[in-house]
Amino acid sequence: MGCEKIKNNALPGFNGCLLAEYLSWRSGSLGLGSSARSAREDSWLKSLFVRKVDPRKDAHSNLLAKRETSSLYKLQFHNVKPECLEAYNKLCQEVLPKIHEEKHYPCALVGTWNTWYGEQDQAVHLWRYEGGYPALNEVMSKLRQNKEFTEFRKERGNMLLSRKNQLLLEFSFWNEPVPRDGPNIYELRSYQLRPGTMIEWGNYWARAIRFRQDSNEAVGGFFSQIGQLYMVHHLWAYKDLQTREDIRNAAWHKPGWDELVYYTVPLIQEMESRIMIPLKISPLQ
Repeated sequence: MGCEKIKNNALPGFNGCLLAEYLSWRSGSLGLGSSARSAREDSWLKSLFVRKVDPRKDAHSNLLAKRETSSLYKLQFHNVKPECLEAYNKLCQEVLPKIHEEKHYPCALVGTWNTWYGEQDQAVHLWRYEGGYPALNEVMSKLRQNKEFTEFRKERGNMLLSRKNQLLLEFSFWNEPVPRDGPNIYELRSYQLRPGTMIEWGNYWARAIRFRQDSNEAVGGFFSQIGQLYMVHHLWAYKDLQTREDIRNAAWHKPGWDELVYYTVPLIQEMESRIMIPLKISPLQ
């Protein structure tokens, strides 16, 4: 039976050539037992709908990260005892700028915040190590010999309930996180992706980011290398919560944004949003 004839009588929405192929295949399987024929039929139908994944020739970190820089980022989350948050902030504002400004430390404080909405009594710090892992090792080695920092860590530890960190790389298509004037609020949107989907996420967001540049709200985009894996963090800046709402709603009126959201949502296992207020020492105000 020809493909053209099948097309005229095919079910709506079903490809006529596939139907012809299926009928031809099925006629050849009629001689099989019912259980074998059922298994073979199920296998053929699954082959129509199962997504094919192309084998990758390189790590996603090499394919997605900025090649013109070798910067490594560290994201710290500190859950502070509620009664200690004010003292914690004061201590950080005394010590962290000294590390940031020390020329012999190849690192820079990108931003430091308290969480306003989200997990309460939480501090978030973002550091950049200019030179990758060797720079990180150099800074850590020098800080271990810094008596002031040793005392700072000891005093800070008495104020904390828990802490965690992640080492991140920067998406090649995102904005460089550079100091900005305030006042602003910041949103850190964190996505736990399904393992194996980072390349797919990057491909979609390389197009999606252009929809979110009109108001200069995009600060930086990162993905994890050490710590909780397959984590993505998008950092945004807004004047206030109403401006955030207006900008996000405006994106839905741009042709193509809805399609990119439609395809990226299935890649996500879990997501979280934090609204954060910068400390006075933060380069991102």
